[in-house]
Amino acid sequence: MKKTIVFIALLILTVSCVSTKSTLKNVDDNAPIPKLSKDNSFIITEYSKDTKYGYDPDYPINIFFIHTKNETINQQRYLSALAGPNGEELSYTKLESCCPFPTTRSDMGAGFLDVYEVKWEGQTKPITLYLNIYEKGVLMVPVGLSLKKM
Repeated sequence: MKKTIVFIALLILTVSCVSTKSTLKNVDDNAPIPKLSKDNSFIITEYSKDTKYGYDPDYPINIFFIHTKNETINQQRYLSALAGPNGEELSYTKLESCCPFPTTRSDMGAGFLDVYEVKWEGQTKPITLYLNIYEKGVLMVPVGLSLKKM
């Protein structure tokens, strides 16, 4: 009986916290699945011209994951492909999960964005990137960053 009450309470909280309409603007179910480089990072070939890409929760980097037990592997693959504006090595830390949105790719019917702080040597202020493991999109380099030299 207690489990049922807890489940119903969680369900009500989840439904009340998640809008029924997604605010994500850059989901693309036809985006190609990225290939992996020799160092197990994603091969990214496009640079975003949109200053909101990755920096705004409505325009997250949609890296998705498909049936893997490690939900952060694609985040690592993506971030490991990037470099600072002049090729500097990046360090990154997951700060939190935020910004619930509806998705059919989750058993709960909702997904969360993962918020990462990204730093490099010589930087005056860290940047914040929003990553989404639930939806697909074309992977690009956010404005102000570059690709790691292979």
